Order: sequence, then structure tokens, then C-alpha cells
Amino acid sequence: MTPVTARDPVELDIATAATRPIVENLLQLYIHDLSQFRLSRPDAAGRFNRDDRYAVYFSDPGRCTYLFRDPSGPVGFGMVRGLNEDRRLMAEFFIVRGVRRHGLGREAALSMLRRHVGVWEIPFQELNVGAARFWRGLADAAVGQKWTEDRRAVPMKPHIPDDVWITLDSSDIVSSATGR
Repeated sequence: MTPVTARDPVELDIATAATRPIVENLLQLYIHDLSQFRLSRPDAAGRFNRDDRYAVYFSDPGRCTYLFRDPSGPVGFGMVRGLNEDRRLMAEFFIVRGVRRHGLGREAALSMLRRHVGVWEIPFQELNVGAARFWRGLADAAVGQKWTEDRRAVPMKPHIPDDVWITLDSSDIVSSATGR
């Protein structure tokens, strides 16, 4: 396995039928991370999310999944909704713990924003301190002060605190916003 350094670039590829199993494996890690905030539990077999609600991100033309890789292999994914609409949604975003805080997540997120220029909405839980710091820092780096934040209830989950939603326009990304 190749060690990760701060200089390793991240590659974004649209997930395909061949790479879908990799994303599905990473989804287990992602959902486990979020279980702390969503109060979810694995099923009797020890797996999260057996309902395949993420399958639509591999088949709907208005959605897509990016698989993130660096020289060590797969390091995360991002799921986008609203590709055919006025607003895009950063539906899911995950970087494996072993490469967090090396700039890969920032590089991947900025690349996604640049690939789909327009208004973006990015939800996260305030209790997820790392995500809150990451997304606010990314918004500042990408568009300066040209972003807003509001709170919205989580549909069908009244036991969970409201999500924080950042809204920004990726056409305003400042040229100095690098992926690192």
C-alpha cells in the first residue's frame, strides 16, 4: 500500500457497475460514521443500510456518484442530486478516516463543485463537528463570504436535530481556491 502524503492528488471517477461494489463497501464505513449522529444501528447481520436506497445514484440521470481515489486506492465518494435541476445537492460525501486532514476531501469537493457549476446545497449535522468545520471552511475557501447557512428539519426523523444547510454558487469559486 502506498503511503498517503499531503501532495497526493485525488482522482474523481463517475462510479460504474464495475466500481459500484467499492462504493457500497465505503457506504458501510460512511453510515457507521453517521450512526453516532443519526442514532442508527446495524441489522442482525451487522450491516448498515440493506434497503439499497443509494441504488438510484447509479441509475438516475439526474444523480451521480463519484469514487475518489489516490495512489493508495479508494479513499471516499460523493453523491450528487439535482444535476438536471436549478440546484445541486451534495447528497452524501465521505472520506476514509486514514486520509482525512490531508486535503483530499477539499480537493474532491471543489472538483465536484467545479464539474457541476451552479447553485449547490450542502447539508450536514452541527453535532458532526468535523463535517461542520470542513463544509464551512470549504465554503469560505471556495466563494469567500458569498454563501448562506440555514437549518432545516430532517424529514421523517424528528428525533434528530435539524440539519445545517450551506447554499453557494459554484460559478463564484475564487481562482485561488485550490484543492489543498
